[in-house]
Amino acid sequence: MVAGYQGVSYRREITTLGRGGSDTTAVAMAAALGADWCEICSDVDGVYTADPRVVREAKRIPHLSYEETQELAESGARVLNAQAVEFAKERGIAIYARATSSPLPGNDPSVDGTIVRKFGPRPPGSVVGVASEEEVILIQSHEIDGVLSVTDRFGIPGKQLHVITTGGDQDGISLVVSKENIHQTLKLRAALEAIPAAWNDFAGAVSIIGTGITASHERVRQGSRILRELNVSNFAIATSSFRITWLIERERVDEIVQQFHRAFIEAGSPAVP
Repeated sequence: MVAGYQGVSYRREITTLGRGGSDTTAVAMAAALGADWCEICSDVDGVYTADPRVVREAKRIPHLSYEETQELAESGARVLNAQAVEFAKERGIAIYARATSSPLPGNDPSVDGTIVRKFGPRPPGSVVGVASEEEVILIQSHEIDGVLSVTDRFGIPGKQLHVITTGGDQDGISLVVSKENIHQTLKLRAALEAIPAAWNDFAGAVSIIGTGITASHERVRQGSRILRELNVSNFAIATSSFRITWLIERERVDEIVQQFHRAFIEAGSPAVP
């Protein structure tokens, strides 16, 4: 038996691995033992298309790619830790996310869990899940280096970073950070306001995830149209190859998760060409 959630720093100091450290320990042990797969059991039986507490129609996803799982985790899904998935990806280790109370896996382990591996079974452009984060902070300033220096000093990782450098008065930075990653709120806010930088505490984030989701702008247009029809303020949009995120009014996050789930998953929206 090996205790999870702890390790040794480069200075040989015993330390904790941070949020999701038990997942990281499990994958690290699998890698050390030369295993092809790692089983991570919790109180839920896999990864769902949305939080079942918010969307009653959410379904368990039998198969996910590493990248899709990482984006879901970074966007607010709580089943697997993003760093553990990155480690598994580097070592080529499949992850079986299952419930502790589930029976032992049979011929098809995905029947009672989610398998995370290199390739997902969906065509590029398919939406596999909707994730959300109710409390994020939007930091904005014309002092790019100042903001980055302060957030580094406080150890605050950025979720979304937008920098404009034209050499004129419009230069600036917009940085989105998770409220849960801020541990010295008053000191951080004071340091940012001294730069000066604006501290905006009114937004939440809703994301749709899938391989090749930004192959065209159809998904961006569709999601933005839903927000306009519901008269929801949209403060920013950020994308990656696997994710589209809208920054919206915090109090309407759950409502938009439900609407996006209906539009992108329940309606069987076709893959982006």
